Amino acid sequence: MKVIVAIDSLKGSLSSLEAGKAVEDGIKKAIPTAEVMIKPVADGGEGTVTALTTGLQGSLEKVAVTGPLGQKVEAAYGILPDKTAVIEMAEAAGLPLVPVDKRNPMETTTYGVGELISHAMDRGCRKFIVGIGGSATNDGGVGMLQALGCHFYKKDGIEIGFGATELKDLETIDTEALDKRLKECTFEIACDVTNPLCGTTGASAVFAPQKGADETMVVKLDAALAHFADVTEKALGVDNRNMPGAGAAGGLGFAFASYLGGDLRPGVEIVLDAVLPEKELSEADIVVTGEGRFDGQTAMGKAPVGIAKRAKEKDCMVLVFAGSIEPQGVRKVQDEMQLVDGAFPILPGVMTLEEAMQKTVAYENMSYTAEQVFRLIGNCYIK
Repeated sequence: MKVIVAIDSLKGSLSSLEAGKAVEDGIKKAIPTAEVMIKPVADGGEGTVTALTTGLQGSLEKVAVTGPLGQKVEAAYGILPDKTAVIEMAEAAGLPLVPVDKRNPMETTTYGVGELISHAMDRGCRKFIVGIGGSATNDGGVGMLQALGCHFYKKDGIEIGFGATELKDLETIDTEALDKRLKECTFEIACDVTNPLCGTTGASAVFAPQKGADETMVVKLDAALAHFADVTEKALGVDNRNMPGAGAAGGLGFAFASYLGGDLRPGVEIVLDAVLPEKELSEADIVVTGEGRFDGQTAMGKAPVGIAKRAKEKDCMVLVFAGSIEPQGVRKVQDEMQLVDGAFPILPGVMTLEEAMQKTVAYENMSYTAEQVFRLIGNCYIK
């Protein structure tokens, strides 16, 4: 029996890898001969670097880069065995790196993101998975591109500074000095928003207030990004301002698509492409997935549903283990979507949420539930 275990993290309790190991322990107690493969799961947001790097036996790199306010920060990214770099932009330009009283998206920069990419290229990476959630920035990705060698000039020939403040003064763009290695690179951008670059649903109007912008600033930021898109179109002959996701991370999605050929896709799809190869799914009998709470939101397309869809395409049995389960959500994926064969809450009895989320308790509960389910499965296989 071959089993793939791909469980999302139980936030605040077990990591994806820890949950997977708990299920493996339970399966092995029930069926010692079972072959179990643990696959890390993430949605492309916070925790993706750790999940993929740890689960796929990669290495973690730490490097000092330019933070969103121009300060030096230590940022981590992962390098997988096939030399794929896994980067979270928030490591270099995330909102938590900016004190609340200093949050101003007119000033923050994505320069450090470009430095992370450059560092990864120095290590031989030419394929990139980049999560762009949680940004503190609204500079259209100009800072990242500056770090990679692109020049953005005002009328007087002076290069614009960090942040969105001087985007309105942008006159010409020179891409000739962009790092030549970028032509060898591919960028898969984990982007779970569909906002365009500008307008009432754009980067500035929707996300900038979360980063410290007031109403007046939002208007200026939106105009600045629109101007940046105009000058980009003149320089490159492309207009991606209305592309779904162009407004992600203050326009970083626009920069990746326009200047680096980035492919913007839902984060969970990118991660699953990396961790669930078609060949391994084809050879599996059972796929176990789950998360902290399996409910109606899960059915809307979260990681467990993405996993279940891929598993069912290969005729695998799909089981769900979760901290808690909403029957309505389960029925949707079972009856309407026909993706799940059985869903099991791991709590053995009444306990407080605090107790249930303790790492040792959650691990034991997950392991015990897996053992009992697979005892039944094992008996059926034997018969």
